[in-house]
Amino acid sequence: MTSTHEEMLSHARRDALVLLLACAAGSVDAIGYLGLNHVFTANMTGNTVLLGITLGQGHGLAAWSNLTALGAFGLGLLFGALIVERGGKSGVWDRRVTWAISLEAFLLAAFTALWHLTPADQLTGHSVLYPLIGLSAAAMGIQSAAVRRLNLPGVATTYVTGTLTSLVAGLTRKLHLAWTTPQPESAAAAPAHIGLQASVFAVYGVAAMLSGLFQTRMPALVAILPLAAIGAVLLVVSSAHIEHDARRNAAI
Repeated sequence: MTSTHEEMLSHARRDALVLLLACAAGSVDAIGYLGLNHVFTANMTGNTVLLGITLGQGHGLAAWSNLTALGAFGLGLLFGALIVERGGKSGVWDRRVTWAISLEAFLLAAFTALWHLTPADQLTGHSVLYPLIGLSAAAMGIQSAAVRRLNLPGVATTYVTGTLTSLVAGLTRKLHLAWTTPQPESAAAAPAHIGLQASVFAVYGVAAMLSGLFQTRMPALVAILPLAAIGAVLLVVSSAHIEHDARRNAAI
């Protein structure tokens, strides 16, 4: 007996997990900007802008931080794609996606451990700065590949510019359809992920805000937030896999 996506993970559950991934990305970006030499390790659009500014102002050494983030993110995308794109059905949160998120969790755990083992005044030292940037950026690259595999139109947990663009475009289309009294087939074509797009954008921003607050008032907690979010994702999906296997075995 083959199982459908809904049998293993409901849409509501999947969307909640995507929001936790957005929370991790927003946290990591805030941590990178505030504590790692003003580098974005999830949002490569912003990181590319910072790289351009750094080079334009002649700060060649500082550009290595941005280049490290871009390179590590690309490697994360590569490894993430190698994991999630090996067969299976696109749009399904299967074990391939879970394996990718597990690898992300491992990298974020290493990031968190290194962050806490390094005195605050030494975090920007080259001996730990580049490993911290590399670990967090690679983790976000893996996450990006995993979310892309879920095939949620207009939803990305790291590329929030694209998510915001899709949200506004979808809302505009929905309003247009309402104003023009659409036929049933036109109504069926209305955007289906507007709520998730808006939630991803909001959660990303709130997570960045919380990380900024922690960095100022409780710096010991700041690196724990993204790891905790990914840990919650793995806890939920592990339970879902166990339930799915139990139902499948009972049906045999």
